[in-house]
Amino acid sequence: MPALPDDARMVVRGRLSAEESRAVFALVDEATDVDAVPPLSEHVMLHLRYGGDEKACNILIWADDGARLAAYAHLDATDPVQAPSAELVVAPDHRRRGLGRALIEEILQRTGGRLRLWAHGELPTAQTMARRLGFDRSRVLLQMRRDLFAPLPTVRVPDGITIRTFQPGRDEQAWLELNARIFSDHPEQGIWTAEDLRRRMQESWFDPDGFFLAEKDGELVGFHWTKVHGTPQSPESSHGHEPLGEVYVLGVDPRVQGMGLGRTLTIVGLRHLREKRLPHVMLYVEATNEPAIRLYESLGFRRWSTDALFERN
Repeated sequence: MPALPDDARMVVRGRLSAEESRAVFALVDEATDVDAVPPLSEHVMLHLRYGGDEKACNILIWADDGARLAAYAHLDATDPVQAPSAELVVAPDHRRRGLGRALIEEILQRTGGRLRLWAHGELPTAQTMARRLGFDRSRVLLQMRRDLFAPLPTVRVPDGITIRTFQPGRDEQAWLELNARIFSDHPEQGIWTAEDLRRRMQESWFDPDGFFLAEKDGELVGFHWTKVHGTPQSPESSHGHEPLGEVYVLGVDPRVQGMGLGRTLTIVGLRHLREKRLPHVMLYVEATNEPAIRLYESLGFRRWSTDALFERN
């Protein structure tokens, strides 16, 4: 086991207890308030909120003789093709004590040295640690933002296309099939299951009126799923920031690309978010997806921050 300060101990769990999950959520809130970026992805937070994943590994470091959760890591080794992936967070007042390094070294021992490590916000300390431990940056996600008070283009729906909102109990399977077709080469989005969709539909932020579907001849060919962060009922509201809209997932069937449907769906969603009196909207996009970046920039989005995936083989 990696070396730890005298007052710290490491605990490894499959599923977390309710008390341990609450401690992780509190730790995430602390780090988010200081770093202005959440340290764990939505995927990990959803697993924690619904009891965790039996196949995942949770590593906790308790400090102050067990009175304080000072660091946490989530290890997902379920992908049979890609290397295991991990995300971690260290309490702001316990940084520079070797806790982050201890978490990564413990994970590397468990994975045989192969690992993909996410650095949300690509904070300098995270980049430095990753490179010192032999990781190379392999993927970058850009966060882009736009002022919703700025003018928006009018909606022009391509010929033969109709746009409506998602209907729970009717559209799940058709949407999953379209999502898999659109994102067949995407390492996360393309492998969503019915359970992945169900969990998100159970979240307090889920609103079918903000989930837009495009149809052609009665078949789904595109969608824009919007999200609102910081609503009064949502966990994000504890951070004290103003509500923020998101282009959560946007996709167009390859068979109808070239019609301008992606732009149309984006504008439809942005107008919906503006009608909710939200001041700003954000989105994530792969740094290598130049066509998407050009589309978003043409609609007034500008780069805000980056998330980086570091890999060690």
